[in-house]
Amino acid sequence: MSHSEPRQDGGEDERVPFMQRLLDNPFLLLFIGVTVPTVFYIIWGVMEIAQIPIAP
Repeated sequence: MSHSEPRQDGGEDERVPFMQRLLDNPFLLLFIGVTVPTVFYIIWGVMEIAQIPIAP
């Protein structure tokens, strides 16, 4: 098939945008949904522990 011929489904050869590829992948969304809150809670916990005054 040459470039001058239209595809049979009527679509064009387009590159799929990055965000669409990201949102179409359920395992990647699951990984991001577990990892991002975990990292934030760890950082939050470290900041809270760092603010505890040292006992005399």
